[in-house]
Amino acid sequence: MKRQILFVDDDSNLLQGLRRMLRPMRTQWEMAFANSGQEALEMLSRSRFDVIVSDVRMPLMDGVELLTHIQKHYPHMVRILLSGQTSSEKIFDAVGPAHQYLAKPCDAETLKATIERACALGDLLSDDNLKQVVSRVNTMPSCPSLYLQLRDELAQEDASIEAVSHIISRDVGMTAKILKLVNSAFFGLPRHISNPGEAVLYLGLETVKTLVLGVQIFQQLENSACQKFSCDTLLTHSLLVAEYAKKLCQLATGDTRMQEDSFTAGFLHDVGILILATQIPELYQQILSYGETHLGSSFVEAERDILKATHAEIGAYLLGLWGLRNSIVEAVAYHHNPSRNIGQTLCPLVFVHIANVFADEVHNGYPVEGSHSQLDAGYLGRLGLADSVPIWREQLTCVSPVTANPLEAE
Repeated sequence: MKRQILFVDDDSNLLQGLRRMLRPMRTQWEMAFANSGQEALEMLSRSRFDVIVSDVRMPLMDGVELLTHIQKHYPHMVRILLSGQTSSEKIFDAVGPAHQYLAKPCDAETLKATIERACALGDLLSDDNLKQVVSRVNTMPSCPSLYLQLRDELAQEDASIEAVSHIISRDVGMTAKILKLVNSAFFGLPRHISNPGEAVLYLGLETVKTLVLGVQIFQQLENSACQKFSCDTLLTHSLLVAEYAKKLCQLATGDTRMQEDSFTAGFLHDVGILILATQIPELYQQILSYGETHLGSSFVEAERDILKATHAEIGAYLLGLWGLRNSIVEAVAYHHNPSRNIGQTLCPLVFVHIANVFADEVHNGYPVEGSHSQLDAGYLGRLGLADSVPIWREQLTCVSPVTANPLEAE
């Protein structure tokens, strides 16, 4: 099935250039072109589109306003901004409604790769309603104590960038959002950053202050409608998996970039649970109660039966839309069933998969007590790791690296 792509720009010459540049994609995409935000909305009222790529600066209705409208009324669409230099105010406005931001001039390969990746991510979720829920997510709520710590620190005249980095790096929602921003074309970095502390250092305190206190890309988690959801438990488990994944990678390879990605992927691997518990708490409650009537079923089986997707796929879909590294998205998507991944090489997925199982063993199952994840023996055997896993388990789990509440300041 062809993907439906809508391009919007008030520059007719630029649209003609896009037509010519993307002509080879006609066999895979149905492309439409609009000269204004209003024309784009008229086209949307008549046809369904999967992706919109819009300029920022346009008269009457700019790209941010257009994508904000689309987010509300057509939440299933992937929203991409394509623009040259713009004001910092407009950049911060775009943090919410845009999934990704590409800078002009954007070469054909970058544009095609971004759109193709977004379309491929859509295949992770078969349910359009679920896609709409995830695509509406501007930001993910943060644990109250960490959120308040961050606001208090930033409100001080002598705010410490080290303290701010430490707080953000210990919250799943903050980490995901700050990585989305720093790796966008807003800042044009020559390489991808996967460490939230490094992201804060690059952005600087003034930018972080604006984002937190002004634009409010981080929000405090109010009392979840799902009574069985525990932010503290999620953070403790996520931090443990992150520590284990990084240490496993250190034991297996000297690749420092992979170690960093393994830590971040481990920390974000259950971000889909945060989305479920805060965006569709009624269904999340049903998933948690599933085992009462389906004895012996796992948490993932309950998700698949009720949602037709799992928290792993939901989290990966959002992180992919936000432009995080493929290796991180891949590890999040397949951490329960790595054999589904095409690749058969050492990568963050390997270490996050093993780390998640080890962490479940330490904490007697998470997110449902006693519901352990299982090692994919066939996958690990094909990678030649079968003999290493028992040794790693002994080295890592004899002393848990996370014994204190991660919400407490060190």
